Amino acid sequence: MNLKKLQNGSDIRGVAVDGVIGESVTINDEIVSLLARGFLTYLRKKYNKNNIKIAIGHDSRISCDHLKNAIINGLSEDGAHVIDCGLASTPSMFMSTLFEDFKTDGAIMITASHLPYNRNGMKFFDLDGGLNKGDISALIDYAQNKQFETFDNGVIEKADLIGAYSDFLINLIRSEVNHPTNYKLPLKGMKIVVDAGNGAGGFYATRVLDKLGANTQGSQFLEPDGMFPNHIPNPEDKAAMKSISDAVIKNGADFGLIFDTDVDRSSAVDKNGCEISRNAIVAMAAALICEKYPNTTVVTDSVTSDELHDFLENSLKVKHLRFKRGYKNVINESMRLNEIGIDSQLAIETSGHAAFKENHFLDDGAYLATKIVIKAAMMFLENRKIDELISDLKHPLQSNELRFKINCEDFKQYGENVLTHLFDYASKHDDFNVAQDNFEGIRISFDEKNGNGWCLLRQSLHDPIMPFNVESNDEFGCLVIANKMFEFLKEFENLEILSLVNFIEKK
Repeated sequence: MNLKKLQNGSDIRGVAVDGVIGESVTINDEIVSLLARGFLTYLRKKYNKNNIKIAIGHDSRISCDHLKNAIINGLSEDGAHVIDCGLASTPSMFMSTLFEDFKTDGAIMITASHLPYNRNGMKFFDLDGGLNKGDISALIDYAQNKQFETFDNGVIEKADLIGAYSDFLINLIRSEVNHPTNYKLPLKGMKIVVDAGNGAGGFYATRVLDKLGANTQGSQFLEPDGMFPNHIPNPEDKAAMKSISDAVIKNGADFGLIFDTDVDRSSAVDKNGCEISRNAIVAMAAALICEKYPNTTVVTDSVTSDELHDFLENSLKVKHLRFKRGYKNVINESMRLNEIGIDSQLAIETSGHAAFKENHFLDDGAYLATKIVIKAAMMFLENRKIDELISDLKHPLQSNELRFKINCEDFKQYGENVLTHLFDYASKHDDFNVAQDNFEGIRISFDEKNGNGWCLLRQSLHDPIMPFNVESNDEFGCLVIANKMFEFLKEFENLEILSLVNFIEKK
């Protein structure tokens, strides 16, 4: 078996359940046991000690229980001290390395984020945070070559990590809100709806908000169900966002919160059911820190809108750096800036991955939700609503994303070739204005006569796909830009642009 094929950047991902036509199982008990033992070897080498404590948790996927048991058995046979945390969130697994009652050397989360029910995977943490791509490659090598050391049989215990994590969030809300008359119940009088999408995030309503006095009536899909029968647990999914929006309106809530499966992402909805997601969740997260950290640099992914850039720099007075897609890329760039003396308090993707410097640069959907709850509670005391923070944020009239498949074996090289030719092509056309401060793909702006917007063509991080984003403030602006790009893209035989053709014809 080639374990390298399971690496997806800084995660492990694969098919764990039969039943979907054309998708055979690629990740099973034997494989996850090998990878966990490779992780144990990685930790022993990194910390130069044999006695290693590792926490294991999982989301609600139907394959999690048997994969967890295989991981625990493999680790304990090699002499590790294993803490079975059961249902948990990805961010809470890292916190197991910090909480006094746990103090683990590392943690494994069994999850495949928002992917379908038949998928699963693994995320790894050590004392420095989530492992990077190179770290994952190293532990895969240990697993592939079976570089394991066996000591005395390890210890296996169970612990309520999500309970400890909930208490951490409760204490944070109480101390930050510092309610003048009701310290223990600072959310009393507020109505907050939570949508967990049948993932692992239901605890936020029942074990955090309820205990702080909030009315969470109308919260939905809090029960774990790995078949995800109601909607995809994904804050980027239109059906999921409509579901939480409808729930907020139906129940007359002050606002709503929605999580992905393993709770490392979140978005929100205001009292009117308007989505606070994608560009708006970036704006909200930045608005929560701009007063305390003026002039800080907010690092985002590459597909953020021009309107968001204007809001961050001119309304909030922070600096905005667009970087590459991929939450680890965004986080690592923010950390790099701090290392060279440039203050960067927030790294966030439009997908809802938000990492605050004050929270160990951990991308944590529940922490972002908690920051929103704290500010909303403080504004509630002033008879104000949370959406006021981003009332100046404008949105493009049109926004679309298309995906072009690369039909050749060496898709990376082919994609690079397309981008090289696009840069040359754009440089020869006066109506194409190539962004110079761009770190991923080619971003092109168009003036009012030529579409009044922008587009970005880039390569997918791991797949033979070239995503194409286009936004405009004119009714037919995206169509104008799409036609201009079609004239260039039609020359590339191995680039499947049927979605672009359909987009143009429908318009």
